[in-house]
Amino acid sequence: MTTFRTISVTALLVFGFVFSAMAQDPPAPPSPPPADQIQQLNLTPEQRQQIRRLTQETRDERQATNLRLRDANAALDRALDADPIDENLVEQRINEVAAAQAAQTRMRAHMEMKIRRLLNPEQVATLRRLQLQIRDVMAPRRPNNPNNPRRRNADAFRPTPRRP
Repeated sequence: MTTFRTISVTALLVFGFVFSAMAQDPPAPPSPPPADQIQQLNLTPEQRQQIRRLTQETRDERQATNLRLRDANAALDRALDADPIDENLVEQRINEVAAAQAAQTRMRAHMEMKIRRLLNPEQVATLRRLQLQIRDVMAPRRPNNPNNPRRRNADAFRPTPRRP
């Protein structure tokens, strides 16, 4: 049961990230979603087994895609830290990061599509509602969100005003 819960929570979080969009001026921090999110979907034992099978079948691909993205980001960081900076190498590393991000997005979208096919319309509606709740909770913590208190060096990259 613990494995299923872990797999299901992971799948649900993946879904939440696929459709997330950052709000420019969120009104107030939303309350966290309830802890029993998976139970809210009312999955049948057959659906649970099918989702478990899907996540097991794609585990290696997900790990490889995530590793590729981490490696591409690390290579870009190294290229940016080089002295002197090789602009051609930086462009190449940027393209590698973009390709890795695209592969990750494709993989997540295909996984969600396969899982959604297993759900009935009521479960899909519940999933959408849960994804919105997760998005609202996670948006302030997103790495690219300038309001993220955990963002490293947030002040270090603020542009200095130009003089006329």
